[in-house]
Amino acid sequence: MITCYLRYVIDPYKLAQFEHYAKLWIPLVNRLGGTHHGYFMPHEGASNIALALFSFPSLAAYEEYRLKIPEDAECQAALAYGEETRCIVSYERSFMRPVF
Repeated sequence: MITCYLRYVIDPYKLAQFEHYAKLWIPLVNRLGGTHHGYFMPHEGASNIALALFSFPSLAAYEEYRLKIPEDAECQAALAYGEETRCIVSYERSFMRPVF
């Protein structure tokens, strides 16, 4: 199993737009073979950092998911929403392996 860790720098004046963007992606990741663990929005501390965590059985399964995104209309609509609202300033993607 691998877990994708996304660290977003978001526009603190567009938290509602980012939260909507996040809610679009949770069911998409789940439908396309992953397990979404949620988005984590600013509460105390930095007002412009958000996180997302989702897992796939393997890095190969994650790569298959990435190949499906350009073909999926709902994924394309979610990406377009993020671009139109410009709620995301930048992001970093890392992959972790869980230890239980």
